[in-house]
Amino acid sequence: MKASSLLIIVLFSLAWRSAPAGEPAANGPVRLVIVGDSTVCNYPTNSVRRGWGMFIQDYFNRNQLQVINLALSGRSTKTFIQEGHWAEALSRKPDYVLIQFGHNDSHTPDHPEATAASTTYKQYLRQYIEEARAAGARPVLITPMCRRNFSTNGLIENALLPYAEAMQAVALEKQVPLVDLNRASVRLGNQLGPQGSQALANDPKDATHFNARGAQAMARLVMESLPLVEPSLKPYETSR
Repeated sequence: MKASSLLIIVLFSLAWRSAPAGEPAANGPVRLVIVGDSTVCNYPTNSVRRGWGMFIQDYFNRNQLQVINLALSGRSTKTFIQEGHWAEALSRKPDYVLIQFGHNDSHTPDHPEATAASTTYKQYLRQYIEEARAAGARPVLITPMCRRNFSTNGLIENALLPYAEAMQAVALEKQVPLVDLNRASVRLGNQLGPQGSQALANDPKDATHFNARGAQAMARLVMESLPLVEPSLKPYETSR
């Protein structure tokens, strides 16, 4: 993503920020809902696999902001809506919604969860944005992190780039804050290399999902940008 595009996204998010956000409940903390797929979702304690959404609460004062991770394995922008999970997310009356999809959207067209990066993926992202805003929430888009597949030159083969670029385009169009996790994860993967990246994996044969170390690394990349593109979250951060 070009620096000029990132600047435009930040400026758009600042401009839109003048609109009032949903007010948190008088007797409870601000609610930040996360929607996404298996790279984001919660896992049981006896599982090696972890999603980055499990570690976002660590960055916020839980008395002031509650993270509600509703991401689900196997879902795409399309199926998360079709199965009623998005309606459930909105029923939680969120003040903020973090939205990361793309891995399952990128499956081949014969899969029911697949969407096309240039058309239906964008259409569903617009639906998330418009319905979140209508419910009084501030949406934040998060591009899907890369898969840890390396070419013969030792660099990441970023097959999810078309989906990341499509999300960037929708962010510009709808003036929505965006965290470019795809770009940040490519940079991290290239720094670690094929062998170093294995330390992030829940399984040596799995180039998509994460162990705790990997999911924490993704959460850290998200949080490096999130308070910058959505500064209204800064008052709720913990000191680290």
